[in-house]
Amino acid sequence: MTLSICTAQLNFVVGDMPGNAQKIIAAAREAYAQGARLLLTPELAICGYAAEDLFMRPAFIAACDDAVKTVARETAGLKGLAIVLGHPQAVAPDAPAFSACFNAASVLRDGQIEQTYAKRELPNYQVFDERRYFVAGDKPCVFEVEGLRVGVLVCEDAWFPEPARDAAAAGAQLLAVINASPFHVGKSSERETTMRERVTETGLPLVYAHLVGGQDEVVFEGRSFALDADGSVAGRGPAFEEKLVFAQVQQAQGAIKIKAIVDPEKSWEADLWNALVLGVRDYVGKNGFPGAVLGLSGGIDSALVLAIAVDALGADKVRTVMMPSPYTADISWIDSRDMATRMGVRYDEISIKPQFEAFKAALATDFVGLPEDTTEENLQARIRGTLLMALSNKFGSIVLTTGNKSEMATGYCTLYGDMAGGFAVIKDVAKTRVFDLARWRNANDPYGTGANPIPERIITRPPSAELRPDQKDQDSLPPYEVLDAIVARYMENDEPIESIIASGFERADVERVTRLIKLNEYKRRQAPVGIRVTRRSFGKDWRYPITSKFRA
Repeated sequence: MTLSICTAQLNFVVGDMPGNAQKIIAAAREAYAQGARLLLTPELAICGYAAEDLFMRPAFIAACDDAVKTVARETAGLKGLAIVLGHPQAVAPDAPAFSACFNAASVLRDGQIEQTYAKRELPNYQVFDERRYFVAGDKPCVFEVEGLRVGVLVCEDAWFPEPARDAAAAGAQLLAVINASPFHVGKSSERETTMRERVTETGLPLVYAHLVGGQDEVVFEGRSFALDADGSVAGRGPAFEEKLVFAQVQQAQGAIKIKAIVDPEKSWEADLWNALVLGVRDYVGKNGFPGAVLGLSGGIDSALVLAIAVDALGADKVRTVMMPSPYTADISWIDSRDMATRMGVRYDEISIKPQFEAFKAALATDFVGLPEDTTEENLQARIRGTLLMALSNKFGSIVLTTGNKSEMATGYCTLYGDMAGGFAVIKDVAKTRVFDLARWRNANDPYGTGANPIPERIITRPPSAELRPDQKDQDSLPPYEVLDAIVARYMENDEPIESIIASGFERADVERVTRLIKLNEYKRRQAPVGIRVTRRSFGKDWRYPITSKFRA
C-alpha cells in the first residue's frame, strides 16, 4: 500500500474566509491531480491564525462554518480525497455572544464532514491566548484513508504525550499534526526534537503540516516535515514559502516508511533574514499599503531596515529620506546616498535645521538660562517623525521605524520621534544581531536585489544617534555585547538580577539595564507593532504594568 499525502503549506489571511477557502480548494484539486489522497491544512486554516477576539463574534464563527461547507461542497468531486481542515467551531450551534468555541480539525471527504476533532491542549503562554477563546476537547480522532489509520492532532497537542498516546490506543498508524506555530530563531529544531519524542513514545511515524506567512507581529515559517517511526527525518518542506509538500507513505509487512524530499536546514542568519522579509511583505501587502518610507540616517539600523524592505517589497516600493540636522556628520549623508544608489530606491534629503531653530526660538523664553539636554535631542527626532508621517499621509506608504530591541529595552529611543511609524521591522532584533545580519546580507543576496548593499563604513563606525556633538551610543549605555546579554537573560529568560550578577556581569551594569527596562515600559506601550523573532519579544508575550514598584 502506498498513500500520497499532501501538506498545504499555505499563507492565509486572517478573516478572509472566502479567499482562504478558495486557496484550500485549489490546493485540494492540484494535490488530487498529483495523486494525493490525503490533504493536510494548517491549524485554523479557514480563518487564519490568530484571529484573536474575532473568535468571540458569532458572525465570524458563522462565516467560518460557511467556508468549511464551501470547501466540502467544492471538493466533493475529488472522490476518495480526505481533507483535514483546521477551523473554529462553536460549542453549540446557537451559542450566544462571547461564548467559547473549539479549535477544531474536521475530516472532509466526498462532500461530507465525517468527523471533527477538538484541540485538547490549549497554550496560554508567550503569544498564545487560546484559553481565552477555546474549550478543550477530550477525545481522539482516527480515520482511515487508503487502508491507513490516521490520528489527528492540533499543534500543542503534540507537545504533550497523552493526545498522541490516545490516538495510538484508538488504532492510529500514523500521526497527522496540523500547526500554526510562530517562528523564533531556533524554533524549528525544537519542533523536530519534540515531535521525535512523540514518535519514540508511540512508535508511530508523524507528518507535521505547518502554516507559512506573517500575521501582525508573528511569522510562521512553514518547513513542514515528516518523521519515520525511528525518529529520523523522512521529509522537510522549504521554509518561508508557500508550497504543496508531498510525502509517500509506504506500508509493507506491517512496517510504514515515508519517502519525501528533505529540504536542507539553513543558518540562523538566513532564517532570521527570511522571517523579517516575510513579516514586512505580509504586513504591507495584507494591509494594502502601496509601499514603505523610512528615514535613512547613515547608521546601521536604518541601513538594515532598508535592505530588508527592498528584499521584501522591491526597490520601486521603497522610499528613503535623509533628514540632516546641525549634528549630522558628512559621512552619514555620503553613506546614505551610497546605499540608496546601491539598492536603487528613491532618495531625498530634507534638512531639519530650519524647523529645529524655529522650535528652539519658540521655546527660548521658557528655556532661558537652561542648558541644552535631551529635550533638544528629542526635538530633532520628533521633527523627523513628523516629516515621515506627513509623507505617509500624503502618499499612503507606511513608515517603517528603525529601532532595535536593545533600544526598545532601555528606552534609547524618542517617543513620537524615531518611534513614530506604522511597523517596527527590527523591534525584536538586538543590536549585536543587527551587526551580524548586516554582515550576512553583504555576503549573501537571497532575493537578487543586489550584493553588498550596506557600505562597509556603516557597519564599522561606532553607533551614534547624532543628536549632539560627538555623540556615541556607548556614552550612555554599556557595550552592546554586555547590554544584549543582560536583556536576553532578564527579559527573555526571566533570570533574577542576582543570578545575572553571579554569572559574571558587573552589578552596576545589571542594575542600570534592568532599571531602564522597567522605567521605559510606558514607551513600549506606545510603540508600533513589530516582528517577533525571539522566544520573547516586547509585544504580546511581554505584559508588564507601567505603574509598578517591583523589579525582579
